[in-house]
Formats: sequence, structure tokens, C-alpha cells
Amino acid sequence: MVFSDDLDKVMASMIIANGALAMGKPVSLFFTFWGLDVIRRIDAPHLNKPMMDRMFSTMLPTDVDHLNTISKMDMHGLGAKMIRKVMHDKGVDTPGHLLHSLVEGGAQLIACQMSMDVMGIQAEELIDGVEIGGVAAFLGEASESGTTLFI
Repeated sequence: MVFSDDLDKVMASMIIANGALAMGKPVSLFFTFWGLDVIRRIDAPHLNKPMMDRMFSTMLPTDVDHLNTISKMDMHGLGAKMIRKVMHDKGVDTPGHLLHSLVEGGAQLIACQMSMDVMGIQAEELIDGVEIGGVAAFLGEASESGTTLFI
């Protein structure tokens, strides 16, 4: 379960998921609340939304490569910029590349319908290949899993 849009937490979830795919394991990621920012498309169409939904949209990152906070030492966004530079210098894949690898590798990506409703996010704003489901979709996948992580 990807609950956060903090860059460091998102990187951890995608690195672990890509590692599992590389080991031949089936992977399913359930994106809920702030985690939905990870699967938003940068080129989302302009949609006529109610005012509260528009307000959320303007406050949230536009896509996975624009996550702007880290969980510790954020320093008003400076921490995210610093960690991006270090990751680049060390040859660590970008969040966008890791997400692309998950999609290409066949990982199942599920967006939480209830969270989408609360956050004012519509299906057209999500990257291609994302399924929409509820808590039953997550619990169904988790019940068949040997490992379930909440990040």
C-alpha cells in the first residue's frame, strides 16, 4: 500500500516492488490518499471540477517526478531537491523511471476509488494502466500475498 507522496517513501516502495518483479514475483501496489499523487499523469486533461477538487489539484504534485517533500529534514522543499541531486549523482533511477519499470514489468497498480473521491482525482488524471478499486481490491491482493507493506 502506497499511502504517502513523500519522495523517500515513494522511492522505497518502488525500489522494493521493482526488486520483487526482478525476482519473478507478482506485484500489486494499492495507491491511497496522498499516494495517488504517484500515479497522476503530468499531461492530465483539464477537467471541470467542483471548487474543493480544484483546490486539492493545485496543492498536490502534478506527477511522480514532482513529489516535493521528504519525510525527514524537508526544510521547506530543499531536502527533496538535495536528495534528488544525491540520487542523480549516485546513479539512482528517478521515481518516474521506477514507475515506468513497474508498468512495463507487469505490476498491478490499483487506485483507491474512495480516496480518489475524497481528493477530487478523476480516472482521466491517472497514468495509463491503473485499475480503480476499493479496499476489497487491496484486501483481496493482500490475502494472497506472502508480504504486505504499508508505505
